[in-house]
Amino acid sequence: MKKTSGQTTIQLLLPLVMLLLASLALAYMMPSLSGKQVLALGGGIIFFVVCLVSTEAALYLLIFSMLLSPEFVVGTTRGASLGRGVTLRLDDFVILIIGFSWLAKMAVHKQLGLFLKTPLNKPIGYYIITCLTSTLLGAIFADVHLKTGFFFVLKYFEYMFIYFMVANHLKDKGQAQKYLWSMLATCIIVSIIGMVQIPEGGRISTPFEGEIGEPNTFGGYLVFMICIATGLFLTAITLRDQLIYGIMVLLFAVPLLYTQSRSSYLAMIPAMLAFVWLSDKRHWVFLLLIFVAVLLPFVAPNPAKERVAFTFTQGKDRADVVKIFGVKFDTSTTARFNSMKNVARDWSKHPFFGFGVTGYGFVDAQYFRVLIETGLFGLAAFFILIYTIYRQTYHVLRETTAPFEKGLCMGFLAGFVGLLFHAIGANTFIIVRIMEPFWFVLAMVIMLPDLRSEGPVETRSLR
Repeated sequence: MKKTSGQTTIQLLLPLVMLLLASLALAYMMPSLSGKQVLALGGGIIFFVVCLVSTEAALYLLIFSMLLSPEFVVGTTRGASLGRGVTLRLDDFVILIIGFSWLAKMAVHKQLGLFLKTPLNKPIGYYIITCLTSTLLGAIFADVHLKTGFFFVLKYFEYMFIYFMVANHLKDKGQAQKYLWSMLATCIIVSIIGMVQIPEGGRISTPFEGEIGEPNTFGGYLVFMICIATGLFLTAITLRDQLIYGIMVLLFAVPLLYTQSRSSYLAMIPAMLAFVWLSDKRHWVFLLLIFVAVLLPFVAPNPAKERVAFTFTQGKDRADVVKIFGVKFDTSTTARFNSMKNVARDWSKHPFFGFGVTGYGFVDAQYFRVLIETGLFGLAAFFILIYTIYRQTYHVLRETTAPFEKGLCMGFLAGFVGLLFHAIGANTFIIVRIMEPFWFVLAMVIMLPDLRSEGPVETRSLR
């Protein structure tokens, strides 16, 4: 179908109008900016140009900024809904700039699409609409500050936007392998940084998190990346590749133990058992897991063993802790149980759409948080999304025979199982440093069938 002259004119004029508006904004802002701000602005403009010329280069920068970018708290939410308030990170700006550059490309090349047609589009849409609706209703009838609530809803969507960016840009399997190696390299870097923290004592966390770290976040991320490396290890053909991936698993496991994150320890059990179900070498994997389970109490560092024991000993002589089947738990676990009880008590006040995002107090448990914030409709939409992710990725795994593809799919599914259990004691599916790698890898897994098909990726149907 030929383009009309009107379409061509619009496509030529739109970038010029955007450039004119940007120039006017710069002319207005420049006199009031400091020297550092001017440098930062110049860097942003240069990066925007790089994104416009090469989205691939921008995606590599995004991969490394996921775990290696600084985080700044710029405000607080009503009721401290997220525990640490409103935060901004370098990758937030990277995603924003990539998004604007992609829109600019679409203005020039109409055949490009923002949202590629994938099996996850509808479930993602259902969940987004439910979050928006519940937050709007919460602003009207409950305790949501509209601007803050929608800011966090946009943060939720940011992770999914990564999914669409990667899905749109992937062209072949070699590119996916390079992205994955970059993610593994990033994990190697943060693991080494984590191990450097061990002599200082205390729990370790990801770099650049400020004074208050998040060891539970680091633990969840490491669980996911250990599973990716393990999947590749189990499907590696050469001894060299097996050694490389095996060393990665051991390297990532060391900082995981020192995070002292009990949710992450719990998540590793079903994640590793998932390999028994998913792998063709299930008997060998099962024997290896038994060996590790027997060996672990003797080789695990004392801080990890003490952290697990703390769960059952700290509240032994206290009357204000939760008691289940005659076993008393520590105060931290008690606080989680109490918040779950409060959700079970209060959700009936707004049963269908909940209190809205940020409309309720802090709840450090993903499923209960989804229920209280978005109600039964939101919980249903969330589980539909979760089920669709499982169904599609499992289908890709069963359809492939290539070692890299099989290892990636198997590792992702095992990591996914682990994160589902990690979410029992954490807000796993809204944590930036876990969800950005998760949605990035998910896009690669979902697009593998198209990467195997003949013909250029640009011929795929766009929505």
